[in-house]
Amino acid sequence: MTIIEYLNKRLDQRLKLWRNSGELNKLVYMNNDDLLHTEKILADRKTFYLDLKQNARGKVVKITEDVSGNRDTIMVPAEILSDFIAALTDIQTTSDEN
Repeated sequence: MTIIEYLNKRLDQRLKLWRNSGELNKLVYMNNDDLLHTEKILADRKTFYLDLKQNARGKVVKITEDVSGNRDTIMVPAEILSDFIAALTDIQTTSDEN
């Protein structure tokens, strides 16, 4: 048995143990525990994700832009969400006028 075969066998054994114990699911999904709501917007080659999350400091909206696997993210505290939406509405109004 080569070292690669041995390591693959050990990894398979470890993954089976994790799956059976539920630990693997905790690792995969631990970032989604605080997810309250999500929306997805497709625009040409871009995908936008809007996720309402809650953490120890409160609620936030996580806005992620994905372009061919490259991601940029901003976090907007829920307390200023109405200000954020008002600013976007003003920008939309200006854009529609021109």
